[in-house]
Amino acid sequence: MSFAELLTQEQVQRIHDAALEILEDVGLKVRYEPARDIFAKHGCPVDGERVKLPRAVVEKYRQVYPSSFTFYARDPKFDKTIPRDSPVIVTASSAPDIIDPVTGQERRAESGDIARIAHLINELPGYDVFSISTLADDAPADQFTTSRLYPALKYCLKPIRVTTTDRKDTNSIMDMAYIVAGGKEAYKEHPFLTHHYCPVVSPLTMDNLSTENVMYFASQGLPVYPTIVPNAGLTSPMSMAGTLAQGNAEFLAAATLIQMVKEGTPLIYATLGTVADMRTGAYTSGGIECGMLHMAFAQIARFYNVPCGGYIGLTNSKLNDAQAGYETGMSAMGGLVSGMDMFNIGGLIDALKTFDFAKAVIDDEISQMMKRVKRGVSFNEEDLGVNLIKEIGPGGSYIVAKHTISRMKTEAVMTKLADRDPRSIWVKKGSTDIQTRALKRVKEIMASNTSPLISPELDAKLHAEFKGMIAGELKPIE
Repeated sequence: MSFAELLTQEQVQRIHDAALEILEDVGLKVRYEPARDIFAKHGCPVDGERVKLPRAVVEKYRQVYPSSFTFYARDPKFDKTIPRDSPVIVTASSAPDIIDPVTGQERRAESGDIARIAHLINELPGYDVFSISTLADDAPADQFTTSRLYPALKYCLKPIRVTTTDRKDTNSIMDMAYIVAGGKEAYKEHPFLTHHYCPVVSPLTMDNLSTENVMYFASQGLPVYPTIVPNAGLTSPMSMAGTLAQGNAEFLAAATLIQMVKEGTPLIYATLGTVADMRTGAYTSGGIECGMLHMAFAQIARFYNVPCGGYIGLTNSKLNDAQAGYETGMSAMGGLVSGMDMFNIGGLIDALKTFDFAKAVIDDEISQMMKRVKRGVSFNEEDLGVNLIKEIGPGGSYIVAKHTISRMKTEAVMTKLADRDPRSIWVKKGSTDIQTRALKRVKEIMASNTSPLISPELDAKLHAEFKGMIAGELKPIE
């Protein structure tokens, strides 16, 4: 598949050069002292918290970026490697709120919701990775992340993406992963958690905790990658070109640090670039400019020969409505045709603040359509069908041809939610809108194959290790 290009190659080169100039002349504020020490050890001038990265240093470590990244799963049949398996669909994550699937009202998300969502993602074919979609308001104070990870592991065998807070929190989730895997060495042979952080806070600042975690996981050889989040007008220049230049400098800084810690560490050029609505300062993750920035970052990632992706196909709408549909669809399609490998899409509305079950099911169908586009047009002589066209001739019918029958389930996406019936049949079926049909599908999924995906013995071990842990039970939607 050839890719659409928003930028010229000269513009990509200029963004690269501008990023090198920013890193060399301005540098970053690096708050985490061990990171400053590593930069200094590898030839970067350090003055207090300010670190400058010479061009030669950045270019040296750019040469060792790996060209692929693998998301490992508890069940290896779900392993995904980008760019080979692109597009890889990852749920958007960490929403504090949820639309209750029974009342339709917004409320705080809890660990039981994560159990439901984990099961949903495990069953829906369009999703490849479960990045834990919500927070858990019922989590004990000292078990914030384990209370999110436990129900995810309990009901999902696909790769899981997780973020931690401090080192104690990191150690807790790793202890949980080792128990589930059957030991530390067994886990390291097939690490089914992917760790994700935003170590560079725009503009040009490396924080403490995220930077510490990125360095730790890179040093351990465990999957980890950073996301860069410039917001034009607020934390980056109020121009897409300037935001691309600063965002690229921030990616190069994080990537350079990771390679300094351990050369050859796989990474993803991951982004969530936006252009703020300066009328209110609103965070416009649903804006078309968010899609455009991702298209451009995808080109820059190809310049570095690294896989890319990010939070795209999002919406600012408070409802799963037409606005949610066009904001999701336009940006996601732009990212796809520009060559993005990973898409954090799935279920979130209201600028990443709220999870909606029906939206997640609709986004699964969108994801299947995206994968169909990426598969492209099969172009051999049999598919071209010249002999078949001659055989059928003018006025004929293809409906019973073997050529048709052999392709009728594979050439087109067999949608389950998008309505294609004549109006009369649609009326007979209840005149339902897609939100209603999607919620019906959610309830069907919640009523089947709901057994935990960890054994009772393993469950007992986890509860013995993590005293007072939430139940993490998947309850039907009634």
